[in-house]
Amino acid sequence: MSNSIEIPFSTTLLVRDTCLCLHVQRAARALARLFDDALRPAGLTNGQFSLMMSLNRPEPPPMGPVAALLAMDQTTLTAALKPLQRKGWVMVMENPRDRRGRLLSLTAEGKAVLARALPIWIETHAALDDRLPDGGAARLRQDLQALSGSQPPKSAGTSSRPRQGAREMGE
Repeated sequence: MSNSIEIPFSTTLLVRDTCLCLHVQRAARALARLFDDALRPAGLTNGQFSLMMSLNRPEPPPMGPVAALLAMDQTTLTAALKPLQRKGWVMVMENPRDRRGRLLSLTAEGKAVLARALPIWIETHAALDDRLPDGGAARLRQDLQALSGSQPPKSAGTSSRPRQGAREMGE
C-alpha cells in the first residue's frame, strides 16, 4: 500500500493557468531577456541599467535606500556593484556622516555609459508599451506596484509612457 498523495493533473493545469506568481516570473524573465538583448550594445544588462539609473541622483545615496528601491538585500547589492566598480562606472565611498555606511555614485564614465543606454531603453520601452492594449502599460505598472507594496511618488504620475520622464532623467 502506497502512502503517496496523488494530485490530480487538473490541479496542475489550474495552477498553470491561474498562478500569478508563475505568470509574473515568466513575464519577468521575458522582459529581462528583451532588455538584456537591447542593452547589450551599450555594455549593460537590464539589472545593471536599473542599478545605475537608481544612482543617478543629485547626491550619492546610501546603500540601504538603493537596495530597497531595487528590492534586494545589501549583500546582493554589493555583489551587483562589483562588476560596475571594476569597469570604473560606479564608486563606493565611505559615508562621512556614518563611517559604517557607504555612499554610491556614478563616475563620469558611468554617466556616459548610462547616457548611451538611455535611448535604447526608451525605444525598447516604447515598443513594449505599444504591444499592450489601450492603457495597459499604465494599468500593469499600477498593478505591479500594488503587488510589490511600492507606490510611485505623487509627482511621477501614471502616464502609460515613461518617455518624457526618461528624457528628463537623462539630461
